[in-house]
Amino acid sequence: MSRRWMSVIGVVIVAGLAGWAAFERYWYYIPGVIGRLKDPIGPTQQVAWQAGPAEAATGERPPNVVVILADDLGWNDISFNGGGVANGAVPTPHINSIGHAGVSFSQAYAGDATCAPSRAAIMTGRYATRFGFEFTPAPKQFSKLIATFGEGKLPAFYHAERAEDFPANLGDLAVPTSEVMIGDIMKKAGYHTIMLGKWHLGGTPATAPEARGFDEALAFYDGASMYLDEGDPRAENSKQDFDPIDKFLWANLPFAVRYNGGKRFEPDVYMTDYLGREAVRAIDANKNRPFFMYLAFNAVHNPLQALKADYDALSNIPDHRLRVYGAMVRSLDRNVGLVLDALKRNGLDDNTLVIFTSDNGGANYIGLPDINKPFRGWKATFFEGGIHVPFFVKWPGRAPADAKFDKPIGHVDIFATAAAAAAAHAPTDRTLDGVDLMPFARGEANGDPHKTLYWRDGEYRVLLEDGWKLQSAERPRKNWLYNLAIDPTEQNNLAESMPDKVADLQKELAQIDKQQVKPLWPSLLEGPIFIDTPLGTPPKKDGEYIYWAN
Repeated sequence: MSRRWMSVIGVVIVAGLAGWAAFERYWYYIPGVIGRLKDPIGPTQQVAWQAGPAEAATGERPPNVVVILADDLGWNDISFNGGGVANGAVPTPHINSIGHAGVSFSQAYAGDATCAPSRAAIMTGRYATRFGFEFTPAPKQFSKLIATFGEGKLPAFYHAERAEDFPANLGDLAVPTSEVMIGDIMKKAGYHTIMLGKWHLGGTPATAPEARGFDEALAFYDGASMYLDEGDPRAENSKQDFDPIDKFLWANLPFAVRYNGGKRFEPDVYMTDYLGREAVRAIDANKNRPFFMYLAFNAVHNPLQALKADYDALSNIPDHRLRVYGAMVRSLDRNVGLVLDALKRNGLDDNTLVIFTSDNGGANYIGLPDINKPFRGWKATFFEGGIHVPFFVKWPGRAPADAKFDKPIGHVDIFATAAAAAAAHAPTDRTLDGVDLMPFARGEANGDPHKTLYWRDGEYRVLLEDGWKLQSAERPRKNWLYNLAIDPTEQNNLAESMPDKVADLQKELAQIDKQQVKPLWPSLLEGPIFIDTPLGTPPKKDGEYIYWAN
């Protein structure tokens, strides 16, 4: 063989090896590239919100209902309870005002410890495990990437043997169309129904929000969105090299929304400001008819990206990552204030039920230790840090002002509370796990709203009953038993010293578990999460952990 051909072959081999090395290093960019090719993002569009009548009808009008949902907001991210980001350096007066003008439910629990099942519980008033929506929809590539990382000395696991039973289309990971959603019943009750922001409950024509009871939806269907393009001069970014989730999101998330199932387009401002502004425009357009609004901000979910203007306003926070995060909280609070102001400006404040909460607790993978303080645990755990969430209800004249309710309630109660306020007909052919909270808030109902609350993620199951909380896991094979009445931050595990109590609660847990159904799709990933240290911080010696399935 001539030297020339040997050189050509050598070049081809080197190029092939270089190409393979590049693929091995950057393969996780592929989902975003394919997504943009299949579903291009167009330039900014002006949304023409459907207008109500020029004048309101005479007579008594049903109350408007506005549900505002934050994303991954930690218990300590708002200043309502005397805390707040960076020891109170980021006040949240507008979010706080909902609690002060209404009822703060101090023992409120998320429907799940991750985004999508929690949202499914809100939308249906049922545990998401009742209809198989047990895991948060995520592409296979995401699970593969996360499984290449562990935490401390604990590995993560990717279950390739289950992949053939996993839907190829991410949009097919959806709440079944047989489930009745809150938009359905509110629309049938005569409400104009509006959804803005993060959906994450299905992305096909049959499972998108505009097919699930919403007259109008300005949304992104999948789990998250950028706030601005990465290189936008208006943005201040914080990337976490220790976090594989962060790596995947920066590589793949679009900066885009779509209106009523149309083509994707790019907002013209920072996403949190965009959703707040459009919510105000939708309120203005519908001021003369009853409306139901579900405003699902993606703040403060990572990627950590803030407006420079908000970042610059927090120069007293020295840590860059914490400062970016605080700026995101600042933007969220500002836009909640704009929505509340729009209700007042249009004379709707006294006749609007407003609910504010977060889909779950703050995430460990952003590397900030105090976001769920004083609670232990994070998003993707059933410790209090993962599921104990802010929950405020304001309804002037119908709910007491500056009141606290200290019995356990949950996201499943939003459905029943909104339905009762609107005189909407909730389905009677299935089990509803939620109740109308207003009679309890007003002191009109006897007893507690719930005898039990229940959660499940694969083999990790939890029961809360009469102040006793049992967590039971298979990886590690362990029980945690806490008396939250005297140990609300889960410091003293009583499982070994009270085996009879554990056995009683396990029997109850097993009975409720039998009422649930198998997951609609298998979990591909099991990842370790240390309870007391965030990602990026060395775990404590013999630190407690759980494995989360997704």
